[in-house]
Amino acid sequence: MLQVGDKVVYPMHGAGVISGIETCEVLGEGKSYYVLQMPLGNMKVMIPTDNVENAGLRDVIPENRIGEVQDVLEDKPERAAGSWNKRFHANLERMKSGDIRDVAAVARNLILQDRQHKISSGERRLMDLARQILISELVFACDKTPEEVEDWMEDVLTRSHKKH
Repeated sequence: MLQVGDKVVYPMHGAGVISGIETCEVLGEGKSYYVLQMPLGNMKVMIPTDNVENAGLRDVIPENRIGEVQDVLEDKPERAAGSWNKRFHANLERMKSGDIRDVAAVARNLILQDRQHKISSGERRLMDLARQILISELVFACDKTPEEVEDWMEDVLTRSHKKH
């Protein structure tokens, strides 16, 4: 059972803190919701307490798993195949998994692809979302500011993927 103060990740939205549990009336029926406060963008998301499993809510990764994220960021980017539309949908599906390694791979691939030749506006929005989701979780995992996490991420990507 989740509690107020728990740090969790909501796929496609990022990491946040459960700031409360509220009951709202929907179609004449009282329904209980977790209120998730998202630090990036200062957004509030409400998730039905009886739908946590389906929503994909999970705990923020522990600090000892940050190395896995770094490994993904340092890994060779996957070659983009097919039209931007096919790539977009494939990346979207990976991000929906909620797995931080998938999100890191999508962010890495799109960031590096954008550095070589500009990506489409749809892929750019996806890149920004992947980056934001990744940063939001790492902020909680390593207790750093979004700026510190972003600098670290940029440093890892630049060091590992210098242009030849």
